[in-house]
Amino acid sequence: MKLQKVAIVSKVGSKDSEQAAQDVAKKLLAKKSKVFTISPIVVEGAKQIETLEELKKEKLDLVVTLGGDGTTLRVFRSLENEVPILTINVGGNRGILAEIKIDEIDEAIDQIQKNNFFLDKRTRVIASCGGKEFPPALNEIYITRTNLTKTAEIKIKFQNDIVKQKMDGLIIATPSGSTGHSFSLGGPILHESLDILIITPVAPVYRLASLIVPDEKIEITCSHDCNIAMDAQVVKSAGYEETITIKKYKKPAVFVRLKKRGLRQMSKLGF
Repeated sequence: MKLQKVAIVSKVGSKDSEQAAQDVAKKLLAKKSKVFTISPIVVEGAKQIETLEELKKEKLDLVVTLGGDGTTLRVFRSLENEVPILTINVGGNRGILAEIKIDEIDEAIDQIQKNNFFLDKRTRVIASCGGKEFPPALNEIYITRTNLTKTAEIKIKFQNDIVKQKMDGLIIATPSGSTGHSFSLGGPILHESLDILIITPVAPVYRLASLIVPDEKIEITCSHDCNIAMDAQVVKSAGYEETITIKKYKKPAVFVRLKKRGLRQMSKLGF
């Protein structure tokens, strides 16, 4: 891969991540790459920009993230396109989505330039409501009632099937997100390459297991006003009995991978 244009994104508020971002930027500048950094990262020779959104107009070869999974999710949501991302765990917790640690960066750059890598494409989902389309999510979309004093009745429509039950909320997770909130509620772990979605009820009155469905359109209506959370980072709202449509996003998330592994997320969870 020719690393002509590379963006470096650090974890917000993490000094360790910011220092690592500066170090990586200098390494790439030494390779004659044009490097973009996000404020407050300043590196001589790199172009500093204020927000991730400004990168949308640039034709990037690679984005390097330094942080935890939250940083990775933020970058994928903001860029919305198929720019490959190399994820480095710096200051994250388990770093389930991370590919390498910071001490492996020199070898990683070398292998990428020699084309000794592969691209791992992951399904993303997007929600829309009331004629508005919300930012895409890599892990999950969580729909929950805003009125916590009453249990909502939620209707799930998929193809010609309808499931209706009282519950606190609903999670629509991708295979990447199967090890997140859906898993903590008893949902299955899926292989990341599958083109399917998990519908996991939250506290249903009558026990309802997770549903595994193809990555096609899902329509959800709630008997109360509700919130729609994308990857636990962006929250939108839907009114009483407004239809929320969730479907596969047109462009996948693309990870740069240096090693072949099985279920990548399993080892990060301690299995």
